[in-house]
Amino acid sequence: MRTNEQENFKSFISPQQHPKELTPGSLLVGIILGIVFGASSLYLALKVGMTVSASIPIAVLSITIFRMISQVFGRKNATILQNNIVQTTGSAGETIAFGISATIPALLILGFDMDLGRTMIVASLGGLLGVLMMIPLRHALMVKGHKELTYPEGTACAEVLVVGEKGGMSAKTVFSGFFFGLIYKFLNVGGKLWNDVPERALGFFKGATLTAEVSPELLGVGYIIGPRVAFVTVAGGLLSTWVLVPAIRLFGDGLTTPLFPGTKPISQMTGHEIWSSYILYIGAGCVAAGGLISLFRSLPTIIKSAAAGLGGFRDPGAKMRAFIRTERDIPLKYVFGGVGFTVLAIWLIPILHMNLVGAILIVVAGFLFVTVSSRITGEIGSSSNPISGMTVATLLFTSLLFLLLGWTSLQDRVVALSIAAIVAVAIANAGGTSQDLKTGFLVGATPRAQQIAILIGSLTSALVIGYTLNLLNDASTVYSKKSLPAGVHIRDVSSLTEMQKLTGPEAKKDSKSYHVLWVRHEGGVGLNAELQPGKYLVDDGGAVRYFVDPGINGRLKERDDGSQVFKYEAPKARLMSMIIDGILKQQLPWGLVLLGIAIAIVLELCGVSALPFAVGVYLPLSTTSPIFFGGLVRWFVNRVSKRRKASDAELESSPGILYSSGLIAGGSIAGILLAFLSLQPEWMERMAIGSKTSWLVENDLSAVLAFFLMMLILYKVGTDRTKMKMVD
Repeated sequence: MRTNEQENFKSFISPQQHPKELTPGSLLVGIILGIVFGASSLYLALKVGMTVSASIPIAVLSITIFRMISQVFGRKNATILQNNIVQTTGSAGETIAFGISATIPALLILGFDMDLGRTMIVASLGGLLGVLMMIPLRHALMVKGHKELTYPEGTACAEVLVVGEKGGMSAKTVFSGFFFGLIYKFLNVGGKLWNDVPERALGFFKGATLTAEVSPELLGVGYIIGPRVAFVTVAGGLLSTWVLVPAIRLFGDGLTTPLFPGTKPISQMTGHEIWSSYILYIGAGCVAAGGLISLFRSLPTIIKSAAAGLGGFRDPGAKMRAFIRTERDIPLKYVFGGVGFTVLAIWLIPILHMNLVGAILIVVAGFLFVTVSSRITGEIGSSSNPISGMTVATLLFTSLLFLLLGWTSLQDRVVALSIAAIVAVAIANAGGTSQDLKTGFLVGATPRAQQIAILIGSLTSALVIGYTLNLLNDASTVYSKKSLPAGVHIRDVSSLTEMQKLTGPEAKKDSKSYHVLWVRHEGGVGLNAELQPGKYLVDDGGAVRYFVDPGINGRLKERDDGSQVFKYEAPKARLMSMIIDGILKQQLPWGLVLLGIAIAIVLELCGVSALPFAVGVYLPLSTTSPIFFGGLVRWFVNRVSKRRKASDAELESSPGILYSSGLIAGGSIAGILLAFLSLQPEWMERMAIGSKTSWLVENDLSAVLAFFLMMLILYKVGTDRTKMKMVD
């Protein structure tokens, strides 16, 4: 944005004015919206491994909510700074959700349950570190780097706050998208009026399929990330589904024995089994390489950011500036004390089992990558912030260090994952905090008020995120008997001290308590060698009754009764577990991983960013294809409205972006509500009105038409000139 426009922002609320800002009402609304958008972001991240910024839709909703309150109760409307506090508080939910979704579900693969206490503690401590470590950088990045660092999402949010003082059309756009996405998802997945994942095998092309998940949240993601990234992402999906799977089928159908790491001959595998047995590792190598390449590309920025961070701690003018309202930060003595307390808590809290080496790694990696995250978001925005690459780098270094020290037990793997999880949350939260403080700088906010708000938002979102994660997992967990080998019996059940009942929709079918048996790669207690790694429920007589297939990172797609189950791929968490196991156990199929690394290198040499392509390889085509269609709609909107030369701020707050944000929130919240309702199977049966007209579900044309209608509405909103004027 041009300098004179920035000065206009600054003059909106001058340092000499002291309007209402950090009020109980603004904090409460921010907390509620943060929990809602945090839950929707978690849902989205578990599906596709990415989130979108929540600051702008939260700002728009805040303006509308306070305007409605003032009209109903006859009170004075909220100030722009109160609305800024709402978006600051609420935006923490999205950043916390990404850090948690990228790491914690990996516990299921490592052979542990996702403990609620561990999730809350990791989210809370990582969120606090991200905010506290960023505070000393604020003046160097926001004030000294004002002309150099634009912070596109933060600047766009400031424009929305200013424009929001004049009209409410933007909020209507967000609400329209929200309720359309909510109703669409309920009719589709709950009402079963049309197939949610239509699929067709290409008979002329053995092994290849054409499929798409016709969901509002994925269409919205594609529109927001834009055509370039959306097209590159689906290209990765086409490589895996139309090239790699058919190639494996072509060359492997003649094999009579399983090919490692598969467990049965390729000729007997379904397309999904080929993907999970082989393509997954190729995609993991591609994602890891893409993330590290993006990180190495940022090395000059990393060096500059580290220097800026040290300079922020030695700033001699900090005390003098503390007397100016718009330069008033949380005092450094509280920052240092908070960081020290957080690190001490990480080391001493029993549930984390953290050692001193781990605590030191968190401090070093946290400070380095927090400074990098804060600066990169200023240069290229949150969407291009290589959080995954920095998390992978942290985990790689930690795992290699643990291997050298001989720390390779299961508990050591959990410690390594916990280190990466805390750092991931800190990195994500630091980037979000930077965008929020840029918004505050432009509208004349008090930094200390914003910093307190985002600390509160981080803690409240962290306390709720664990419940949401467990709810989604429990609702999709399958207790399978079909996958059990015949005649498996445990001789001594007295050693199995942990007891558990069935959870989720199947709990009403069997209310008994069972002994929990964990089969890990090291083996277990009196096990039959035929049991695959995972969790089992054993009765008092020693008979293995159920294999527990988790909803997150699960393998099965349906229950024993034939009912379909929605599974969460959790791509980033799966990648983290592969890195830990690959290094500490040294059992990774490196040939497949190296193929993925080679693909990433080839793409970079061709001038194509490897990371979005790698995500496409790593995810099923059913997930990336609706993202492609969202990007396609955005391409048509750009062509028709001729907005390709608009500023970043205008693009970030356009009607199509706001409507897409509503689609994402509505579809994701509907998914969470449906997961909750599925805990009561009779409720879901009453909702499934489409089961009486099965021809609708069996005919994929109805799904295509419903999705096309949603695309058409998004296109109409994106090209609505009246709404554009209201936003501009």
